[in-house]
Formats: sequence, C-alpha cells, structure tokens
Amino acid sequence: MADFPLIFERSVPNRRGCVPPVCDVPTKDVASLIGADNLRTEPAELPEVSELDVVRHFTNLSQRTYGIDNGFYPLGSCTMKYNPRVNEAAAANPAFASAHPFQPPKTVQGSLRVIHDLQTWMAEITGFDVATMQPPAGASGELLCLLMIRAYHLSRNDAQRTVILVPDSAHGTNPASAARAGCTVQSVKTNERGSTDLQDLKSHLGPHVAAMMLTNPNTIGLFEENILEICDLIHQAGAQVFCDGANMNALVGIARPGDMGFDCMHLNLHKTFSTPHGGGGPGCGCVAVKSHLEPFLPSPVIQKTGGEYVLDEDRPRSVGRVHTWYGNFLMNVRAWAYVRAYGAEGLSSIAKYAVLNANYVQARIRHEFPPAYDRVCMHECVLTASNQKKLGVRAFDISKRLIDYGFHPPTNYFPLIVPEALMIEPTESESKQTLDAFCDAMLKIAEEARTSPELLHSAPHNAPVGRLDEAWAAKNLDVRWKPSSKPQTVKA
Repeated sequence: MADFPLIFERSVPNRRGCVPPVCDVPTKDVASLIGADNLRTEPAELPEVSELDVVRHFTNLSQRTYGIDNGFYPLGSCTMKYNPRVNEAAAANPAFASAHPFQPPKTVQGSLRVIHDLQTWMAEITGFDVATMQPPAGASGELLCLLMIRAYHLSRNDAQRTVILVPDSAHGTNPASAARAGCTVQSVKTNERGSTDLQDLKSHLGPHVAAMMLTNPNTIGLFEENILEICDLIHQAGAQVFCDGANMNALVGIARPGDMGFDCMHLNLHKTFSTPHGGGGPGCGCVAVKSHLEPFLPSPVIQKTGGEYVLDEDRPRSVGRVHTWYGNFLMNVRAWAYVRAYGAEGLSSIAKYAVLNANYVQARIRHEFPPAYDRVCMHECVLTASNQKKLGVRAFDISKRLIDYGFHPPTNYFPLIVPEALMIEPTESESKQTLDAFCDAMLKIAEEARTSPELLHSAPHNAPVGRLDEAWAAKNLDVRWKPSSKPQTVKA
C-alpha cells in the first residue's frame, strides 16, 4: 500500500486555503493581557496548504483507519458491533444536543424522561430493582459498585471486609477497580471446564471478604455453570456478588444476572446497547443494584413524582457523585433509541445471533484452532494457536497476517490463562458470508503456518506500516514533526 506525505510535507510557501477578512472591530492590546514575553516573535510553523489539499489529506487518513464501518472487527471482549445511524440522528436532535446539563429540571423534562426510561429498562433487563446512568464508563461503574458494597458493609458495622475475590481470567479493570477502592485482591482459580473452581473459592471465603467480582458469561466466553451455588456460597460468607456486565451481549433478553443471585452489576452501553465505542465515545456505565444497595446510589437520583421528573438530592447514605452528570447524556439517547427500536421481544435476538455466530466460527475452524475449553461458547469463542506455536508461529503472527486478508485481528493473549489465545467475538451484526470469509482466511493462515511460516513472521505485507518493534516504539515515542530532521528508521 502506497504511503502519502504528511500535511507538513504538502506545504508550499504562501499557499492558503482561505483568506480571513480584515478585522473591522477594535481589538484589545494582547500584550497587556498575556504579557509581552508570551507573544510570538515569528509565525507558527504551520503547514501552508490549499483547502483541497486539506480535504484530500484527511480523507486519506480517514480511509486508513479501520472501523466497524470498514469491515469485520472481531475483537473479543470489546464487542465492536454496528451502531445504527438512526441512533445518531436521535442524539443529534438539537432538543437533546443543545440542552445544558445544569438547566432547571422543569426545562428539560424530556431529557430526564429519557434517562429515567433507560435506567428503568436496564433494571428490568438485568433483573435488579433500580439502576443509575450516572457513571461515565464501565470501569467507573465497577468502582461505584465496590464503593456501594463498602458503604453497605460499613452501615452494618462490618468494617473488616476489605478483600475482593477476582477470577484469574478476569478483565484487568476488575483488580484495578478493587485496588482503587482501597481493597486487597485475591485471585480465584479456573477449573478444567473454564468455570470458577468451587473448591478454590471456598478456600478464600471468610470474614474479611467483601465481595467477589464475577463476569458471566466469563472472560473465556463460557457461562458459569455453577452460578447459583457460587452466589449462595458468597452470601453465606456475608459477602456480596458483583457482576461485570461486559458480556451482557450474550444474555440480553434471555437471562438476567439479578435472577442468578448477583447483588449489583455494571453495564457498558457501548458493548450491548450500541452506543459508540472507544474513539466514538464518550461512554456510559450503567449500574444496577438490588434494593438493599439502593440507599447508597450516587446522588442525585432521577425520580418521577406526580407526573414530573425530579432530581432527588436528599440521599444521606449516598456514596456521592461519580460524575457531574448522567453518564454522558447523549449516550443515553442513543441507547434509548436502540432499545425502543428492538422492543422487549426483539432484544432477545441480539443474544441469540451473537451466540450463534460465535459458535459457528468456533465450529468452522476448531480443527486448526481448538477451543481453550471444549464447550459450547456464548457470544465469543476463545481459541488457542498452540498447534501453530509448535511450528514456530505465534498468535501474534496470525493476527498480523489477518491484516493482509483485510480483517482486523481478534484479541490476542487474553485471557492470560489461555496459551496463545485468540479471542473472537463476531457479535450479532455479522452475516454468515462475512463469517465464512473470515474463517476461510484463518484456515488459509493455518496452512501457511505449515508451508510458509516466514510469510507470517514478516506480516503484514499490504499495510502502510509493516511489523514494528512495538515495545521499542512505545518507549521511544516521537510524534513531533521536525523539518530539519531526517526520517528515523524504526527497528524491525
């Protein structure tokens, strides 16, 4: 793929994209405002380019960026699904987009209704009593749940509970959130079937355990077979059970974590309810709780009283605010539109197709990339490239070679307990034709690993940038353009 010059390299002296009008109003003395020492003595070294140069340059850059609009994006655990454009249109409505977050409640009743509707639906979908849309992201929702659990224990004069149990396969945010909440983390082992090891769990339970953080389906893409017993064991020990809702895409409309025994959970709207992910954010991390944790929800709480939506600030047991507003409001609008479009009956189709697609991929390529645990998977399949490693080819090589076939790589080396892990999540968005094309590419790569391993070691071959020493590049990051410097050679 041919590269193209930087915007600075397109610069031609005195070329302009536009000529601003001469200012015809009096201006203040800038030097007196910011100090003469802070004024430039020479013009900024900005590129001098035409409007057409700018348009072409950034159009080319946008086409270089891979996203769900370009093709299949199988990052496991991240749930990179299609965001319907009607949701974007709803969020762009000036009545929502132009509202100020600190307007008097009486002037934004429609916006408050959207939030109230959505938190009511989220509580119903997940099987909890009440929910809040205040956390601005999923990890913030995790932290909020732990803060509420701590407040709950303190309200019962049980201050000794400072240990959080986390599976050895968990998302990295779980132990990070527990540490941020001031707790000690203890790891619980995974058994030979890819589920929580009950005997190891029992050995950790005691009077110091505050909660267990558990993802269901877990991060190996498998449903926790003993979830009812797990919750019972933890409750009998006087602790709480938190559900990491990152994998709710496998359950929505089918099963409810609240019915399984969980006390609270967070949800990523971008993973399950189709709000933008990553650079398309910001995010929203809904939290749902059972009634015994409701007094500790962050304030204010949106309630409907006498036909009017109000902000309830009178929350003496609340853990306080976790965000200045409710989870980045326009994310709520997008998710509201998504849920309304599907309806109660249609929501289950999300989980059904997500699970079907993941199992189809697993079945098609399992003879080359066997499952880490040989079970029916949920919304994602975790496979291993152990067979290819025997040939000197790593999961990393396979993913780099996928780029040459036009696919974004899946998640590599996670969960950490799976050797040469390839975590693939098709989501419900993808058609059978797309999945077949992806599986065909994976099978071709498996054959190349046997016949031409060097082809994989040096991949990608068709990308603007080839194989980099990523650790070296991160440690020596230099993204500043210097006109006098020679191009640096990146280590291969």
